[in-house]
Amino acid sequence: MTDTIIPDELSDSLARESRSVIELACERGVTIGTAESCTGGLISASLTAIPGSSTPVMGGVTSYACSVKRDVLGVSQETLDAVGAVSSECARQMAEGARRVLACDVAVSVTGIAGPGGAVPGKPVGTVWFGIASPAGARTERMVFPGSRAEVRGQTVLHALGLLREGIMECGDVA
Repeated sequence: MTDTIIPDELSDSLARESRSVIELACERGVTIGTAESCTGGLISASLTAIPGSSTPVMGGVTSYACSVKRDVLGVSQETLDAVGAVSSECARQMAEGARRVLACDVAVSVTGIAGPGGAVPGKPVGTVWFGIASPAGARTERMVFPGSRAEVRGQTVLHALGLLREGIMECGDVA
């Protein structure tokens, strides 16, 4: 069996959603950024694959290590010690940190367990916490995706792109 980065059946959906996010951000004059752990930069890669993405995309932080979450994005050591990297608190602080360090209007974050190992009690493989930070504030949500590592990561990217779209729309609501 050959490992894939993103399952083929998701690639068309990711391309369409990425294009839609880039077009919406350009139309609204909104800048965007990412903070990624379990996706390892795939959200940024999906966005920057779209021509014209250099206008709204400020950048992304791949924060696979907790030290990067802490030292670059500003996730508190207390959060990492108390509830861990795969948590609502960490996802929120990652999104807020990305918005700050990338100087963007909207930032999305993802932190989770893509598998096949890594599950802990209360956090099965496929658990992903998302954060979204915009001028309207920050919020988080949790999803548990089925499937292989590639499938979990692909579904995570697709969901994160949807959250970015919501964040972009919120920018117009706050202005």
